Amino acid sequence: MRAAVLHAPGEISTEEVPDPTIVMPTDALVRVTAACICGSDLWPYRGIAKSTGRIGHEFVGVVEEVGAAVESLTVGQVVIAPFVWSCGKCENCVAGWTTSCLVGGGYGAPDPDGHLVDGGQGEYVRVPQADGTLVVAPVDENDERMPALLSLSDVMGTGHHAAVSAGVGPGSTVVVIGDGAVGLCAVLAAHRLGAERIIALSTHADRAAMATSFGATDIVNARGDEAVSAVRELTGGLGAASVCECVGTTQTWDTALAAARPGGTVGFVGVPAGVSEGLSLRKLFNRNVSVHGGVAPTRVYLPELLDDVLAGTLDPGPVFTTTIGLEDIATGYDDMDKRRSIKVLVKP
Repeated sequence: MRAAVLHAPGEISTEEVPDPTIVMPTDALVRVTAACICGSDLWPYRGIAKSTGRIGHEFVGVVEEVGAAVESLTVGQVVIAPFVWSCGKCENCVAGWTTSCLVGGGYGAPDPDGHLVDGGQGEYVRVPQADGTLVVAPVDENDERMPALLSLSDVMGTGHHAAVSAGVGPGSTVVVIGDGAVGLCAVLAAHRLGAERIIALSTHADRAAMATSFGATDIVNARGDEAVSAVRELTGGLGAASVCECVGTTQTWDTALAAARPGGTVGFVGVPAGVSEGLSLRKLFNRNVSVHGGVAPTRVYLPELLDDVLAGTLDPGPVFTTTIGLEDIATGYDDMDKRRSIKVLVKP
């Protein structure tokens, strides 16, 4: 089969790789019908994360084969794959933290038994712990809502986690830092949760327009101290009770902490990149600001978000601004890296 392979920073191509097969009785073999490129995929692509090989962790597809122990899936079903695989039965999974599954793991790396788990950017994926991982979508594989369904594998669930972690609810005022796909989905999530005022930080006109269409009431076209000043002006000098940090850099963390009002909460989902030097406990202590968040347990959120997509009340699909074929994977990564695309959908 064909799959994306990262050879070195900035060097990615579509290669012929071995076809996956059922290895463990809890496996399912999924034919990928749509995948995508994530902002976190750019860390190894840029050389910030030191990894190469198979890549991609967001996909939807059709079940082609199941292992003997798989009980909840049948061949031919359309399924959504959360960005990590998990058993659904261990203590952490039962507690709702599927991203900390005691036997789970990520795509593009070996499972605990040493067998490679395929990256999501390819034609097929062997999914371990299929019963606990895959969520059935009762649609045809050519359903027009497929982009929205694909977003549930990561960015919509991650944006939702940011909003939930920040304590967003009916009548909330929330600041969203980050205008990538996750930040835009955090805007959508805040709107879905009933926020009254959503202040989105964006210095890109197309992303600001999408944030507005997703429910943002105010756009701050600034960064750093200038953005904080604008947020405080919009909030009567106080800052916001809820702040979603969706980037993960020192600058965005400084902005998030400064934009939170005393007693506020920062919900963080941006993958940290050199933040330890900039995150001061004193900044939290002095103003009673709380932080909550981390890797989003998208498997937990998937059923409720799926229901809303199927009901037509939630559509994160517009975050995909470019669609490419798998053979053009290098172009897709370059577009994401250069910010020409908000998020790239990949058709194997």
